[in-house]
Amino acid sequence: MASYNYAFQNFNEELMARAVGRDLGISTKQSIEICNYLRHRKLEQAKRLLEEVIGKKRAIPFKRFTNGLGHRSGKIAAGRYPLKACTAILKLLESTEANAQTKGLNTGELEIIHICAHRASQPVHYGRHHGREFKRTHVEVVVQETVAKKKGEKQGKEAEPKEKEHAPKEKHAQKAKTKEGKEDKK
Repeated sequence: MASYNYAFQNFNEELMARAVGRDLGISTKQSIEICNYLRHRKLEQAKRLLEEVIGKKRAIPFKRFTNGLGHRSGKIAAGRYPLKACTAILKLLESTEANAQTKGLNTGELEIIHICAHRASQPVHYGRHHGREFKRTHVEVVVQETVAKKKGEKQGKEAEPKEKEHAPKEKHAQKAKTKEGKEDKK
């Protein structure tokens, strides 16, 4: 198989797993919307969402490619049920999970940190349909094992920004005092 240059740059071999689907016969626009919907989700949750879309229980919200789309029930505006694209991306997520399992990562704690779709080459149909082009899309997925944060670590991080917030207010108060002092001198 030929080498593939991923769009994701900071790949760590020990903590991350990845997979790519090349020249998939799915719509690029639908794939982009699905990727935007699944990004930064847990892998198990993403697989469950795609299965719900395939069963037409949940719609994928379309936020970018909405020309002529109708509204769906729920909190989303425009949406669709892209069955073919969801099936292909679901297979790719399962492949990524298998790659993570062979690396020894905990598959229950995997999070999708990078998923994107790119337009691939579009060859032309042969014969009577020679004017039509194929739909082709490259989809790449990178997952990482997440570590559950302890409550003590989270509280320590929240305390630091509060200290930083007070410092600019004090500087602002000092500037106001100096302006008042200058006005008194005049």
